[in-house]
Amino acid sequence: MDHLTSRTRYRNAAAGLLGALACMIVPTTGAAQAPTDFRARLPQDEVIYFLLPDRFENGDRSNDTGGIAGGKLQHGFDPTDEGFYHGGDLAGLTARLDYIQGLGATAVWLAPVFRNKPVQGEPGREFSGAHGYWITDFTTVDPHFGTDAEFKAFVDAAHARGMKVYMDIIANHTADVIRYRECPANDCAYRSRADYPYSRQGGIEGAAINAGFDGTNFERLTRPDYAYTPYVPEAEATVKVPAWLNDPIYYHNRGDTTFKGESSLDGDFAGLDDLYTENPRVVQGMIEIYGDWIDRYGIDGFRIDTARHVNSEFWQAFVPAMLERARAKGIPNFHIFGEVYDHDPGILARFTQVDRYPAVLDFAFQTTATDVANGVKGTDALAKLYMADALYAGGEAGAMQLPTFLGNHDMGRIGGFIAKAHPDASADELLARTTLAHALMMFGRGVPTIYYGDEQGFAGIGGYGAARADMFPSEVADYATHPRIGGAGESFSTQAPMYRRLAEMARIRAASPALRRGRQIVRATSETPGLFAVSRVIDGEPGETLIIYNSATTPITVNIEVATASQDWSSLRGSCPAASAPGSIRVTVPALDYMICVSKDPA
Repeated sequence: MDHLTSRTRYRNAAAGLLGALACMIVPTTGAAQAPTDFRARLPQDEVIYFLLPDRFENGDRSNDTGGIAGGKLQHGFDPTDEGFYHGGDLAGLTARLDYIQGLGATAVWLAPVFRNKPVQGEPGREFSGAHGYWITDFTTVDPHFGTDAEFKAFVDAAHARGMKVYMDIIANHTADVIRYRECPANDCAYRSRADYPYSRQGGIEGAAINAGFDGTNFERLTRPDYAYTPYVPEAEATVKVPAWLNDPIYYHNRGDTTFKGESSLDGDFAGLDDLYTENPRVVQGMIEIYGDWIDRYGIDGFRIDTARHVNSEFWQAFVPAMLERARAKGIPNFHIFGEVYDHDPGILARFTQVDRYPAVLDFAFQTTATDVANGVKGTDALAKLYMADALYAGGEAGAMQLPTFLGNHDMGRIGGFIAKAHPDASADELLARTTLAHALMMFGRGVPTIYYGDEQGFAGIGGYGAARADMFPSEVADYATHPRIGGAGESFSTQAPMYRRLAEMARIRAASPALRRGRQIVRATSETPGLFAVSRVIDGEPGETLIIYNSATTPITVNIEVATASQDWSSLRGSCPAASAPGSIRVTVPALDYMICVSKDPA
């Protein structure tokens, strides 16, 4: 949700192999071929790795300025400034696929790669489109990242390893190109539909225009100057692709959003041109644009930016069209998940029920898991969170498709949240809490999503620029001062403590279908920091997988209720008893740690 980045300021040669989904992904050796069934994996089978191409790896320095002449305010490249392009590209990303797969990730979600307006903002407050959310050309790759051929090479290389590729897309807005004559400083306040109806020019006292337009018959909407008088500067008259995007009639043109009420749907985000997504031409145009990316490259899913800021009817048409386009391409489990920046599971679930999203990013999990790992809340907060799974379309089964995460490029990193909450904690405690948070994500229901750099212990000191440090050696002075969970090491180190711990988690998860697809049963919670236990079971199949967490700073010895038939146990992690009484297992969990026990008996 990078619509605010124009108002804000924004670490290589080891590769590791550890495996991924058992019997589904081949080793990454040489010209490995993808198994024929990698597309058959369900969304919940994946471990997603989310990255910003500009901040990951610079594989080709010749494209650092995107082939644009001039200085940083023209081409947007300044590797010393956290708000500008740093040089990461698709060639670098492709060269690092072994590193990502070695972590245990099975899908790569990359921030938008479409051609962006290189620099936006008013004089003295300029920033670059390094993040990718200021699109001018929706049909091609931004030259700062490489070429369409290099994008195809990346997708093909990922598929050859049995890895999926998820694109980050936007349908809510384009880059800031349209201007309004009434506010040359580009700081236009939002003008509502009530005060500035579509039927009057410049307000209710204005001349009659768009006669007979009722919000559905768009052939009658012929003038866009009902609220402001929009125009496109001559130098940018044809900058947007496809060409229809250059016409102001396809935008709301009502000024900047306040993120409240109707302006949340119809307002410009910091000047970004808000598309009139109610218009059938816009709906069909976006279906054509993104369907073509599926057709051309055979990608495996979309993360959709700013989902909550587009009308429901748009998604009700767009989502099924994309799923059908993917099926026609031979992609049966195309994963679509929207960004709904809200921590209330009821609000999140609404977008699966009404807007008909298959899934949304689980911001509610992010908040709760962070609070539990920090000891701010008891573990019963997680139980309450999971009770809300019934609200999602498909109920608990639908909730299993929700990507779970601990931090991102907008809000900041889990390591930073933990370091801030425990300023006097030892390095060991910070590492333990960060590990615990990731274990909550990796073994709970949903699709675990690792934010690039967290496996190297990146913590940052806040959101936006501070959460977007370079994986390759950085020239940004501030990044060198950021703390590292587990200590600083070489870029792309496969020996970093968090890399090794995450790889262990991913290996365990890949080897256990119950940890990916199993129904989740909460077994024990605590009103204070301490015990949290859940079972994962696959209905109709024998066995019970029990995950026990301890968010307290002292060990816990406790009896936990399990299925009566679960008596013969083995350990996936930790010291599990070999046997237990019918219906109960006694375990000891170290402080800030977790264990996983598996029953071999029918559950």
